Amino acid sequence: MARLFGTDGVRGLANADLSPELALSLAVAAAHTLADLADPDRTQPPLVVVGRDPRASGEMLEAAVVAGLASAGANVVRVGVLPTPGVAYLTAEVRADFGVMISASHNPMPDNGIKFFAAGGHKLTDEQEDAIEAALGERWTRPTGAAVGRVHDLLDGADHYTAHLVAATEHSLSGLTVVVDCAQGAASDVAPEAFRQAGADVIAINAEPDGLNINEECGATHLAPLRAAVVEHGADLGVALDGDADRCLAVDANGAEVDGDQIMAILALAMRDAGTLVDDTLVATVMSNLGLRIAMREQGITLVEAKVGDRYVLEELRSGGFNLGGEQSGHVVFTDHATTGDGVLTGLRLMARMAQSGTSLAGLAAVVTKLPQVLINVRVADKAVAKAPEILAAVAAAEAQLAGAGRVLLRPSGTEPLVRVMVEAASEDTAQKIAEGIAADVRAASPLAD
Repeated sequence: MARLFGTDGVRGLANADLSPELALSLAVAAAHTLADLADPDRTQPPLVVVGRDPRASGEMLEAAVVAGLASAGANVVRVGVLPTPGVAYLTAEVRADFGVMISASHNPMPDNGIKFFAAGGHKLTDEQEDAIEAALGERWTRPTGAAVGRVHDLLDGADHYTAHLVAATEHSLSGLTVVVDCAQGAASDVAPEAFRQAGADVIAINAEPDGLNINEECGATHLAPLRAAVVEHGADLGVALDGDADRCLAVDANGAEVDGDQIMAILALAMRDAGTLVDDTLVATVMSNLGLRIAMREQGITLVEAKVGDRYVLEELRSGGFNLGGEQSGHVVFTDHATTGDGVLTGLRLMARMAQSGTSLAGLAAVVTKLPQVLINVRVADKAVAKAPEILAAVAAAEAQLAGAGRVLLRPSGTEPLVRVMVEAASEDTAQKIAEGIAADVRAASPLAD
């Protein structure tokens, strides 16, 4: 049977793949496993923080999760609509045994998801997820009477989280104007308020969620509205969040995109100059552009590679004791201030670097010269083809052709029958030709049945 948990929790079409029954069962299983991991000698009921993004199905799934937790004897602190990093922050702040976020992040509205945070607001390990999955459907004794869990609403959770964001912004943003695209998502209230409290002039767009419009042609997956708004208002920059605000992309004053690799480079240099970048080291994934690697090497910053997925970036950060890492997609983690990617915090600290240095975003982003990057997703019968001798030989031949002026990466998808072929080269044409050639080899080695 396929693993229930993907790279970031359990996701699927709400009320179909991800039903209220499954949500309730997951909550019960989590209460029986994560609570014991947090405190095996407990004498008090577990405490759990539950939040969600504004998509309509979140109301239904929140009710199921809360019911499951309470039926298992856990007390629930319900924080309502809040960004994923806000739920992680409050899980640590109230010293909960674990947290639950109901969100499908950047996915379209019909989807939803459930992700869990361990004590302290940390993402789960594979072993913790496997323990929850193994506990699904196990027989258990239901508590009754006073042993049934209670449910409370934390009405000022957003205020606590906003204050935390502003406190982590190390320079006033006064004099800067920013357009914030909230993706009709979980940060529609928190993000504009945090930027205003930090001193910026704020123009908020796509900040009127109705439960149906989350991520709809807006936010980090659709930058066109932000580009247009930045140019129209003459703003210094634009910040684009996704539906649960755990990631951030930006555009400069001319509307040009500044991606996660460039953002990480800017922030790494800011922290290096301030003497706060641990071991002068940045953690990025294997998908980050070669241009980032070259820029960091030239600046004397070590780059440590992690597997794709912000949870794996977090694992490298924690194991190495580093304090900055992220992904090209805009997930950036500051372990001094957060336990997971935080799009609002990323935007705030990006602006703080602009204010502190007196340099435009375009000027700061110029530290990275990105190489053309081509990505082709190849649908295959068997993802193991990525390690087949003939495919490894084709990759080796391509790398020899690039002669150090590019790279090739083959990566099986974690959730679909795909092999992702990524090629970087000095020119778009070279990258495209090499990627198409390897993709054709992959298709021939693992053809789909007719």
